[in-house]
Amino acid sequence: MERVTNTDIGILNLIDNIEKVIVGKREIVELVTTALLAGGHVLIEDVPGVGKTQLAAALSRSCGGEFNRLQMTPDVMPADVTGFTLINRQSGELEFRKGAVFCNFLLADEINRASPKSQSALLEAMEEGQISIEGKTYELPKPFMVLATQNPVETYGTYSLPEAQMDRFLMKMSIGYPGDEDEIAILKKGDNERASGLSSVISLDEINGLQKKADAVTCSEAVERYIVSAADMTRKSDGLKLGVSPRGSVALHRAVKAYALLCGRDFVLPDDVKYLAPYVWGHRVMLSASGRSSWKDGKEAVRAILAETGIPV
Repeated sequence: MERVTNTDIGILNLIDNIEKVIVGKREIVELVTTALLAGGHVLIEDVPGVGKTQLAAALSRSCGGEFNRLQMTPDVMPADVTGFTLINRQSGELEFRKGAVFCNFLLADEINRASPKSQSALLEAMEEGQISIEGKTYELPKPFMVLATQNPVETYGTYSLPEAQMDRFLMKMSIGYPGDEDEIAILKKGDNERASGLSSVISLDEINGLQKKADAVTCSEAVERYIVSAADMTRKSDGLKLGVSPRGSVALHRAVKAYALLCGRDFVLPDDVKYLAPYVWGHRVMLSASGRSSWKDGKEAVRAILAETGIPV
């Protein structure tokens, strides 16, 4: 992984501010920041207590955006997510009440505990940046980012996310346990450093500008062919029964340009593709029976396939 150099000061301030709360996880913080610059959404799958919720809250506080947290319990209804229309008793007119998605940063906590009907209420918002209710379309604020969490250990009372929902997430990652020294630092901090105490270090307008800047980063045709070639190999691999869709190729293309900007470059390197592909494609592929005997999960499969794909010179 390339360390950040010549990086926009706003990006560095954002990363450093989040690290006041999330200790010893610079790589994860940079990945989440990359997803933000790419205009994507993130699924964090990890055991309880490693800072999934704090990471989402720290990001939103650092950007000064509106932050909503939706606890995805089985009784959450689609209207809680998107909003609903009711009759105003005083005026007698229909009035729209906004749901939780009308914010800049939405934390969908324990997303796999909500019913599939409530999960699917996020599909249009995550893909189009808008919602449609009763024939009317409502634009969501920009930037708009969903950070969802789920616990891989407990499966009782959960609903697995369908492939269409998984495909909406730009990246899937795990925070993991801290190292010994980092955990000692966490103990010393105690509750003194929490996301609620962070101040904003970058404005929403600056983030929108950085997203446009990331979109303008140069990705050569050779690197684009490298992405397409790797995607094609996932579709032909005997170890996978579901390969990467064209949406997955587009997602990786966006992600590597954002990561190049984070690294202080205006061009994409093949190494960017190799580094980010497991996070962008790992949750989009499905292992076959033979694949499960060879690889632990989708991320490992993608790494193996990238290792066999010719790197452009």
